Amino acid sequence: MNLFLLIQAAQTAQPEEITGEAEKGMNYFQMALNGGLIMIPLALLSVIAVYIFFERFFAIKKATKEDASFMNKIKDYIHDGKIDSALTLCQSQQSPIARMIEKGVSRIGRPLTDVNTAIENVGNLEVSRLEKGLPTLATVSGGAPMIGFLGTVIGMIQAFFDMANAGNNIDVSLLSSGIYTAMVTTVAGLAIGIIAYFAYNILVAKVEKVVFKMEARTMEFMDLLNEPSH
Repeated sequence: MNLFLLIQAAQTAQPEEITGEAEKGMNYFQMALNGGLIMIPLALLSVIAVYIFFERFFAIKKATKEDASFMNKIKDYIHDGKIDSALTLCQSQQSPIARMIEKGVSRIGRPLTDVNTAIENVGNLEVSRLEKGLPTLATVSGGAPMIGFLGTVIGMIQAFFDMANAGNNIDVSLLSSGIYTAMVTTVAGLAIGIIAYFAYNILVAKVEKVVFKMEARTMEFMDLLNEPSH
């Protein structure tokens, strides 16, 4: 019965009132405010997601930079027995690959298995640094829609509560608060979750490219050590 009265009230609304509302247009800021308190954690999650994405994006981009002649110079220094020069070159390069090779060069003279293990340990640390913040970004991508759906449930509870208390005097404006909370939080949660999901996968793909380069340079360095001495 209450639902029938709600529909009837919407149908009998004055045309000039509807036109006036349409002319106002949609105020997105006001709409966000009507989302209620649930919009606060969603706003915080959006800020966290944006910060992590751009901070990691530029950090990973910096890690991908590599001197094209770096490995050739390392090879020449090792062949000439200039270990100190090779270490100095590695220290001058601020990249994960250079730090891995530096550890390998510092272990020259030890068994190859020890050298390889030392390089792998440094590589694992470098990958962990590159992946810093990615678990948080993944949490945002999954948590934001859930918080949005929580807002939806709260909004619908509020709408039905107002409807129950209104009795036969149901007005569309009376239910607008709960409906706004339900719809706005759903849209906000899904939007933040989708953006964070794509951002996470973009960063993961970039990290994988860096890892591939690190593995390739490790194999190149180990092949260099395995070359027969002349």
